[in-house]
Amino acid sequence: MTGRTTTGSPTPAVREMRWWDIDPVLELEKDLFPEDAWSRGMFWSELAHARGPEATRRYVVAEIPGAGAGEGGSEGAGDGRIVGYAGLVASGGQGDVQTIAVARDHWGTGLGSRLLAELLRAATAFECTEVLLECRVDNVRAQKLYERFGFEPIGFRRGYYQPGNVDALVMRLSDPAAPATPQPPVNGVQGT
Repeated sequence: MTGRTTTGSPTPAVREMRWWDIDPVLELEKDLFPEDAWSRGMFWSELAHARGPEATRRYVVAEIPGAGAGEGGSEGAGDGRIVGYAGLVASGGQGDVQTIAVARDHWGTGLGSRLLAELLRAATAFECTEVLLECRVDNVRAQKLYERFGFEPIGFRRGYYQPGNVDALVMRLSDPAAPATPQPPVNGVQGT
């Protein structure tokens, strides 16, 4: 994909996350989630279940192509700047969004919507009939994004995010196979 974002940088290409993406993803993870960042081992474990006929995970990265990357970033290029990532696990007809993250300088560009749409396509491919996720109660930007895609709040998990002891809002999308066309922003609040 060619073009430029509203920030003036090239439009990131969304591609499958591979092992060589773990280090730049960890840098972004630690910047965005300093209190409860995932470890290298957690990402390795997730990626171990993301390929082959028995795959139960889908992880993607958004990469701005580097000097050596192909047009729009090619599979396995790995030499651009990772500006986002997302992951989904599927089991028993249920999908669970594990993570979505977008670099701060790409907030408001629609990249979060692109990543979420990719996860919902994966949920459909995994034949999920519903998709769940947890979101920090203080992350209104993310909640707005999920609501635009049709997710509805169904409950709370008290003290879910540690060590900060922050509650999680649990949200559900009942039909991930429905067209993933987000609703327009409400009162100018777009989400990621």
